[in-house]
Amino acid sequence: MNLKNITVTDVTNIGDPFVLRVGNKYYLYATCFKSGFDYRTSTDLVHWSAPEKAYTPGERSFGYTDFWAPEVVEHNGRYLMHYTARRKGDDTLLIGVAAADRPEGPFRDSGKPLISRERPCGMKRGQNIDPDVFTDPVSGKTYLYWGNYYMAVCELNDDMVSVKPNTTKILIDNDRHYSEAPYVFYRDGYYYFTWSKNDTRSADYEVRYVRSKSPVGPIDPSESRVVVCKKPDQGIYATGHQSFLQVPGTDEWYVVYHRFKFPDGITMGSEAGYHREVCMDRMYFNEDGTIKQVVPSL
Repeated sequence: MNLKNITVTDVTNIGDPFVLRVGNKYYLYATCFKSGFDYRTSTDLVHWSAPEKAYTPGERSFGYTDFWAPEVVEHNGRYLMHYTARRKGDDTLLIGVAAADRPEGPFRDSGKPLISRERPCGMKRGQNIDPDVFTDPVSGKTYLYWGNYYMAVCELNDDMVSVKPNTTKILIDNDRHYSEAPYVFYRDGYYYFTWSKNDTRSADYEVRYVRSKSPVGPIDPSESRVVVCKKPDQGIYATGHQSFLQVPGTDEWYVVYHRFKFPDGITMGSEAGYHREVCMDRMYFNEDGTIKQVVPSL
């Protein structure tokens, strides 16, 4: 199932999709590069509203040149958006948090980064990007995963905007099977660690995963399998930066991702990484719980 009309024809750069369900409505948040984060709504995952602005930098922001990869969670009646930003002046990449009373926003920034190179849990190498917040249904603990060319995890405090001391660890360290965009979900006793491999500007951008019995690993990325990847015979390339959606009360699952704008993105070279569209495909599991490789749809 392709989310029609969620495409771009210039460097506005839509991508990095995340879907949140609130009541009977779905909210799709996506990167809009320099201008903030948009959202669209749907009640059936097929027909989507026109984009509206959820968040733009405000007077409490700590300085940006661009930002991406929003993810929104509900917490104690409020909505928290974790995202990546590039700080002005030194190009430092960091993870920020903004809050709102409604899923539509407007989201107001906390005024300080959650993860950065200056903060104790931030990595001094690689890039502190692509946050994913996951609450373990077994323990009730909430974890933050992030990282480019490494995957890190830490436990968040009950406020979900600060890190619990001495809980940060590296799960994947500069592995050839991993690049960025970690996303974790739970199903039938297993924690599914998913991520994107290669660069968003590469035609070979794809989604991979491994499973673990613990939300903090260990995991072996060399055992990873493909969730979704390019399909050159159909003109589909660069399927990555994923999130996953389970329809509540069912075992119906979807993978949400972006790809090069169809059909001419592949002709743009690396610039195709800034001409993207968002797609959604149904995802199925084998009897042993492994994921059946998704065939991307037109």
